[in-house]
Amino acid sequence: MSIAPSSPAPATTGIPTAPGSLPLLGHAIPLLRDNLAFIASLRDQGPLVRIHLQPGRPTIVVNDPALIRQVLVDLAPGLDKGRFFEKMGQVLGGDSVVTAAGADHVRKRRQLQPAFRHTEIARYVDLMREQATRTAASWTPGQALDVREVMVKLSLDMLAATVFASSLDEQAFLRLRRDLSVVMNGVGARIMLPDWVERLPLPANRRFNASRAAVRAIIGDAVTQLRTSGHDTGDMLSMLMRAEDEETGEPLTGHQICSEVLTLAVAGTETTASVLSWILYELARNPEVDQRLQAELDEVLADRPVTFEDIPQLPYLRDVITEALRLHHTGWLVTRRTLAPIRLGDQEIPADTELAYCQHALHRDPGLFPDPLRFDPGRRLDETQKAVLSNGAFLPFGAGKHKCIGDHFAMTEIATAIATLTRDWRLETVPGQSVRPVARATVRPSTLMMTAGHRRT
Repeated sequence: MSIAPSSPAPATTGIPTAPGSLPLLGHAIPLLRDNLAFIASLRDQGPLVRIHLQPGRPTIVVNDPALIRQVLVDLAPGLDKGRFFEKMGQVLGGDSVVTAAGADHVRKRRQLQPAFRHTEIARYVDLMREQATRTAASWTPGQALDVREVMVKLSLDMLAATVFASSLDEQAFLRLRRDLSVVMNGVGARIMLPDWVERLPLPANRRFNASRAAVRAIIGDAVTQLRTSGHDTGDMLSMLMRAEDEETGEPLTGHQICSEVLTLAVAGTETTASVLSWILYELARNPEVDQRLQAELDEVLADRPVTFEDIPQLPYLRDVITEALRLHHTGWLVTRRTLAPIRLGDQEIPADTELAYCQHALHRDPGLFPDPLRFDPGRRLDETQKAVLSNGAFLPFGAGKHKCIGDHFAMTEIATAIATLTRDWRLETVPGQSVRPVARATVRPSTLMMTAGHRRT
């Protein structure tokens, strides 16, 4: 296989280049070794730092909150989505709301918006709670749980209930979980490696391609079965089938529906499962936080299950989730690409330059968040931290026109699950276990084994 020679990179004077770049591989080695540590180290080199991910096109990592907000909001009309979303497009398709850009993104966002209306989310809470209750009922005192795997299964269960009306059987679940894991790991690696690596006949590439095809086939079969039955189950899938292309007036194609459902599957399993896992971990490590949360749940809920109307009455639960999204954010490299020359801060950036920022590193910046590795749900109430949080340093769901469309859905889903799981169970960490964040396509716990214990006797 021949590798095309790289063209000269556009000049970006005044922006330092991170050390460790190699010919052809760029910064792949330090990224593969520890991508989170590498990206976090760049903040000491300046507000803008150049790294090399692919020949001929530099990537500039943006570390300053004001400049990140400028990228996401002020400069957004002149930017494309960039490398991360290109790699996600290999999974979701280029026609999903996540990977589409410009007018296409706006149109697709409007098509999906009805699924995330206040009334729809309120209706989903009962389905979410039912799945969380079933999960908790399957535990036994003293049982060792692989918490992330359990939370992925729960997230898939909640996804099936709200998106598929539970039309996926157990075997389809298992296949979807297995193949989604392979695909998401593959996307993470492809972000860090030069494009030519994914064209090599490597076992990892063959596994990625096979799993990607399997995921789309599983989702595609569910779409086909529901379309053939003609039955409106009242779930998100049925809503997508009723949606029309606003330009043509035609219904969405099977491929378009599959792409949007895949977007929901990726966003609703990998990210949700990781946040739930981290919250359970932090509640075990911080008993005073756990006690205060339980006191709030007892006061508001007494002995009844949580409902949609209860969630606004649980401010401390919201603070716990918010702090988990700060300390353990699932995003490690979000990208945009310049379509024309722009000015970012005091720097002129040429066209066809990749811009990137890391929510995980931003939220752990000690210059923005004192004692950043401490889990402190009270940060939101601190006046200094309020100013930091409102000035672009805290981006749990992004900002601007590409802000996550499912932010309220996700917060409601996480709140419902935690309020349900922790009423009767307290999970304890396993002694001697080292739990650390690992970044693939998203940031998640490395290994998280915990022991289930009954909270109430």
